[in-house]
Amino acid sequence: MAKFALAVPLQAKPGKEAEVAKFLASALPLAQAEAGTTSWFALQFGPDKFGIFDTFKDEAGRQAHLDGPIAAALMAKAGELLAQPPTIDKVEILAAKMG
Repeated sequence: MAKFALAVPLQAKPGKEAEVAKFLASALPLAQAEAGTTSWFALQFGPDKFGIFDTFKDEAGRQAHLDGPIAAALMAKAGELLAQPPTIDKVEILAAKMG
């Protein structure tokens, strides 16, 4: 079981909701290419509330993801798309049921 994860809540700027959704969906191929990322989810909680949740087999995989193209793209677009800078929380998975 993957125990390492990231939780990233995102608040879209007014009028940028569709662009945030499109941006998040476009990151899927990048996540699929990451060997250390065991699962990756782009989420929408409400009209302007989004998030990313991803899991990793070890700390090295999590750090590689943080140093990779998805995080870089998110930070590059944050000022344009998000109401506030993203908060990236490192979390530990205590229990899970997958597939």
